[in-house]
Amino acid sequence: MYHLLKGFHEYLTRKEEFSVIIVGLDGAGKTTLLEKIKTLYNDVPGLTPDKIAPTVGQNMGKITLPSTILKFWDLGGQKGIRSIWPRYYDDCHAVVYVIDAEDRERLGEGWEVFDSVLSNPQILNVPLLLLANKQDSPQSLPVDEIRRDYEEWFQNKIENSRRTYEYDSSSDMHHQRERIASLDVMGVSALEGTGVRAAIDWIFIRVQNSRS
Repeated sequence: MYHLLKGFHEYLTRKEEFSVIIVGLDGAGKTTLLEKIKTLYNDVPGLTPDKIAPTVGQNMGKITLPSTILKFWDLGGQKGIRSIWPRYYDDCHAVVYVIDAEDRERLGEGWEVFDSVLSNPQILNVPLLLLANKQDSPQSLPVDEIRRDYEEWFQNKIENSRRTYEYDSSSDMHHQRERIASLDVMGVSALEGTGVRAAIDWIFIRVQNSRS
């Protein structure tokens, strides 16, 4: 009888687990974000910024929310190891792309990589959130400018494709345009934690909705 009641209790209190991958260029603040998430939601705080080293491969962290466990995979952003990202796409329930809103010189590179993520068919129906990080810096671009900068980059890409006779008018490009139009962009400071809870709320709602 005890085992029956125990099993029933475990069934009632069981939490669903969802995988979220965090990607972006090296130096964008992905690991700082993950450690801040762990600090805000777990009893044991994450690493402080002075203890964080560049990610070579992956870092993992979990947080527990009502009825849900979110498992985060922070993937290294160096050019040589971005090829591992697609290995995680099939099993993820949400994707967070972190852009360094302060590093204007690398925005173009960041958009090129983001574009390859956004257009990947493996995550066509997976919630995708763009985070403009380092909003604590006065040199950072705000959210509306970050969105505008990407849209301008994408439009320039289309124009260049037309000029070089490589323009893709397929349904894939149509879907990409639709996804850009509905893209959610949020500002955060992974260092200070500003906006991080709002981003987690966004992820929680989207992964719950994606079950149906």
